Formats: sequence, C-alpha cells, structure tokens
Amino acid sequence: MPDLIKVAVDAMGGDGSPKKIIDGIIHNHLSNKETFYKIFGDEKKIKKLIENKIDNKFYQIFHTEKKVESTDSPLEAAKKGKDTSMWLAIESVKKGESDIVISAGNTGALLVISKLNLKMIENIDKPALSALWPNKKGMSVVLDLGANIECSSKNLVDFSIMGASLYRSLYPQEKANIALLNIGSEELKGNEIIKETFQLLTKKDSMDFNFSGYIEGNELMNGEVNVIVSDGFTGNVALKTAEGTANFITSELKKTMTDSLIGKLSSLLNFSNLRKFKKRLDPRLYNGAIFIGLDSPVVKSHGGTDFIGFSNSLDVCRRIIKGNLIDKIKNNLKS
Repeated sequence: MPDLIKVAVDAMGGDGSPKKIIDGIIHNHLSNKETFYKIFGDEKKIKKLIENKIDNKFYQIFHTEKKVESTDSPLEAAKKGKDTSMWLAIESVKKGESDIVISAGNTGALLVISKLNLKMIENIDKPALSALWPNKKGMSVVLDLGANIECSSKNLVDFSIMGASLYRSLYPQEKANIALLNIGSEELKGNEIIKETFQLLTKKDSMDFNFSGYIEGNELMNGEVNVIVSDGFTGNVALKTAEGTANFITSELKKTMTDSLIGKLSSLLNFSNLRKFKKRLDPRLYNGAIFIGLDSPVVKSHGGTDFIGFSNSLDVCRRIIKGNLIDKIKNNLKS
C-alpha cells in the first residue's frame, strides 16, 4: 500500500458529534483510499459507529473523554489542558505523526490551540482564515475571514501569497489571479493600507500568480479573479452577507414554488434546473475553512454541517497535502 495522507480528526467537535464525524469519514472513504484517519475522541462511542464500516488499516482511534465545548472561550479551552480531543489532534500534527488536522469544534479555541502548538511559517507575521466560495467560473479562495481584524500592508501581501498558494494546491492546473477587496476599482480608492498593498503587489507579480488590482463587493462572484484578499473584519462581513443572501434567495424561491398550484406545477416542470440551482448554492460543497500561515495547515469544518459537509472538508485536507501547500507558500515567499 502506498503512503497514505494522515489526517488527525477531532471527533468530538461540532453538532451531532461523534456520529456526524464518523459518518463523514465513512462517506469520504467510499471515494478516497488515499487517507488514513487518526481519530481522537471517546473510543467506546467511536468504535460502535465505525467498526465493520471501514477496514481498520485505514484508521486508528486515540481515546479521550475530554473535549472542548462550543460554549468554552478560547482561554477556557486552552486551560482544559492537553487531554481534549482537539488539543491531541493538533498535537499529533506538531509531533509529525499527522499531516493535517481537522475539527468541526469551537472556532476560537481551534485557532488559539493551533497557535499554541504550531509554529508560524518563517516571515509570516499573522495566520489567516480562508475559505472556498463559488463563482460563475468555478471557485475562489477568500481570506482573511476573521482571524485578524486589523492588518498591515505586509499582512495583506502575505495573505495574497498564501491565498495564491492555497488556490494552486487545490487547483494545480489553474493560475491564481489575485484582487484586493475594496470600495472601488480605481487606484486612488480605499485607505492608505489598501493603496500601499496595491503598490507592493504590483511589484510582486510572479510565475505563480497574477495581480489584478481591486475588486468590489458586487463582483465577488463573477469569476474574473479567484483569490480575494481583505482584512478579517471586511472579509467576515462579506462572508456573512454572501451566506445570508444565498439563504434568502433559496428560501424565497422555495416559498414561491410551493405557495400556489401554479408554483408547484412550475417547480415540477423545472425540477432538473431547480435541483442544479440548489446544488450550486449548497454550502456543504464549500465546507472547510483553512487556517494558513502556520507550518502545518488546520482545517475548520462548519459546526452545523452534516456528514456530507464534513466529508467534503476531509477531501479539502487530502487535496491540500497532495498539493504541497506549505512548500508552495515558502517558495512564493522566497520569490
């Protein structure tokens, strides 16, 4: 058997755990035989869910009954000690026993415990939270989504390099095309930090990415760029706005199609197109935020997703490691 990608899984984080997590692992394994799952959590509960579902040569359970609660503050989570499933999963990466870690648990706790255990990539000052967003032509990487409220121009340049590296590791056949999220597309628009970042990136065009200048909020989904960079405050507002808009459109369309006889007939006639539309906006397909800037990647699955969404996050883990994300970031920083 060839070397497997080793993913450390916090099995006790998020809603419906560990069942959702284990069901996600089982679903992921159906189409992926390249991953070895190192599962951290309550062994008695996990064994009941996974035994006879996956060959045991593809997983190992590390027992702990302690876990980080969704209500814990990051400080409380860190003070719980080194016996929680989240801490042990991250520590597995720190020790070189796993390639990447994933959790659906408390986001703040995950970021703090990751920073306590894992070193920063050399010359990166701040890690960033990134995610995949759909656009008209495929997918975009967007960062930072809330890890850093205030950023310097250097931070934004670093985010650009890391975002381009992430995009290239996930989509190795495509070129990364970067833009800064701003209030206008003209060079003079925006605050001094944005304008300074613009000047720095203009001089940093490399073989691995293009810089396309500014992008406005109403252009995020047009697909002209595939790496969108902002500070954490702006990025988080943009993310929540996009999520809310998608939910509004989906719920209003569903309401329109079921409120009357004509609507119901129309939905039957357009069943195939509606199904495609629903799938395109299905948040489970884009589940998996990536905490980058540390010397090992950390993936955060949405706590409220189901096992399909968690399975998709596991696939993101596999693609990140196969795409040599950390090496790409280091090489781009050198150039």
